[in-house]
Amino acid sequence: MATLLLRQGQIITMNPHNEIFRGDLFITDHTITHIGKDLSHMEADLVIDAQGKTIIPGFVQTHIHLCQTLFRGQADDLELLDWLKHRIWPLEATHDEESIYYSALLGIGELIRGGTTTIMDMETVRHTNSAFLALAQSGIRALSGKVMMDQGESVPRLLLENTTDSLQESVDLLEKWHNHEDGRLRYAFCPRFVISCTEELLIGVRDLSQKYQTMVHTHASENQGEIALVEAERGMRNIVYLDHIGLANENLILAHCIWLDEKEKEIIRQRGVKVTHCPGSNLKLASGIAQTPDLLERGINVSLGADGAPCNNNLNMFNEMRYAALLQKPILGPTAMPAKDVFNMATIGGAKALGLEKEIGSIETGKKADLAILNLNTFHTRPTFGVDPISQIVYSATSENVETVIINGKIVMENRRMLTIDEQTVLHESEKSIERLLQRLPEIK
Repeated sequence: MATLLLRQGQIITMNPHNEIFRGDLFITDHTITHIGKDLSHMEADLVIDAQGKTIIPGFVQTHIHLCQTLFRGQADDLELLDWLKHRIWPLEATHDEESIYYSALLGIGELIRGGTTTIMDMETVRHTNSAFLALAQSGIRALSGKVMMDQGESVPRLLLENTTDSLQESVDLLEKWHNHEDGRLRYAFCPRFVISCTEELLIGVRDLSQKYQTMVHTHASENQGEIALVEAERGMRNIVYLDHIGLANENLILAHCIWLDEKEKEIIRQRGVKVTHCPGSNLKLASGIAQTPDLLERGINVSLGADGAPCNNNLNMFNEMRYAALLQKPILGPTAMPAKDVFNMATIGGAKALGLEKEIGSIETGKKADLAILNLNTFHTRPTFGVDPISQIVYSATSENVETVIINGKIVMENRRMLTIDEQTVLHESEKSIERLLQRLPEIK
């Protein structure tokens, strides 16, 4: 039994009372077992002095593509469908087992450095086992799954699947990795989006999700051209179609949801569908600005995600929080999307999206010890006197303020030093991998 004591930090709990106080946290194995103003009487295997630091729940990002981290900078200044057809799909088709592994580790290293402790990850069609190996090694908490694509214009041959094979490979991965690492890793079915999936595939995903009681993660209504294609092929808009085939339920997480009409918003609300807001990606691909305040006012759970490295171009939750807050203000006024609402989306809101709110997302006894320790004593975050700490984090802090990260009770980064990932090896092998994939790119059809 391992024990860890964090001493005298400013604790932002995100508990039901939104308590913020200076005190101690005691962790036993994976779990927060005691919280108090002074726990110095308790003996621990390791004590971390958090005096002058701020302890927060680890960030939960609910839309990430680790398989794309190697493609950072390879697909800039394009709109979504061109970005996919001309760059991302061909690049994903070049992947091998080694490149997926290092792409995942590169992304995970960046995520942990920025205080993210849990992700919902969507991989590419092949080699997803390698991504799970990286997830297991790194210590991050994740839901992940292979992407599923059995139709589509301009889809490279190596990404175009047989429907039955796509479903079976997903089940094989689920049976191998779901609840692996004491539940730290879980599986989610990941059909890419409606226009790359037959109805047979999507109905198969619906049935398997019900059978295994797992999440379904897909893109929807990100781009107006995408919506037009869905309407032309299926005869109805994205969300209406997903509801029509029985996929719209509390286990569905939809990335983006920028272009929703009134009927679609009500379907999402009534069915308990979760929405992931990706403001950085939406800006860079010129996809649009999601009506996030409206969704939140309807009681829809909205969380945050950075999306992939080639459409952002980083995986930094501090950027996503700042974008999410600022985007709405020129449209709706300065009080729209206050910092506390955005921080909620980044923590407990993300946990709720993944069905993990009883385990993570806030600092409470009995929950998993997924935490980040921030040092806000820097030029860009001072002064602190009289400043709301949540506003300070959302509007002023950056990933450089993250000093130590704990996931599942284990220290994975200490004083900015990665403990579960060999940083220099990953940086070196990532360069070798992208060079190899780009050499392979002309062969992809």
